[in-house]
Amino acid sequence: MLLRLFLLFTLIPLAELWLLLWFSSLTSPTVTFGLVVVTGIAGAWLARKQGAQAWQKIQRHLVQGQQPTGVVLDGLMILIAGAFLITPGIMTDLLGFALLIPAIREQLKVHVGEWIRKRAMMQVQSHASFHSSHAGFQEFNESQSTVKEEDIIDVEFVRKESSETD
Repeated sequence: MLLRLFLLFTLIPLAELWLLLWFSSLTSPTVTFGLVVVTGIAGAWLARKQGAQAWQKIQRHLVQGQQPTGVVLDGLMILIAGAFLITPGIMTDLLGFALLIPAIREQLKVHVGEWIRKRAMMQVQSHASFHSSHAGFQEFNESQSTVKEEDIIDVEFVRKESSETD
């Protein structure tokens, strides 16, 4: 994980710098600087607009009693797009603008959903295999699967305020 983060924070900025210098050599430093500024402003505006729309959809889903899972993922991808777009660079701008396209976000939601399900299944399987390897787990699991009325304890309590004399 540390190696991945190191590569992420060193190789990507170096590649961005190389691309900006290359683009500058093809056009001019002024055009390159203008491109960075314009994509930053346009990207921030688009991300803010789409982010506000996603926030309204989340609120609408919650009011209607629906889970806003897909809309939350949209909002997260829009947030990431905004971060990419305000970061100077050509690759990050392309990724940022791509994340602002709803069709691309839909495809990513499918892939992210599959990835999360696989990770969750691996966690459940490893958790189940851990517990099944312990003696008595199966018996405990079967005995706890049904709750009987005599197993329920109804309790009321009153909180006693502590005084300085206690």
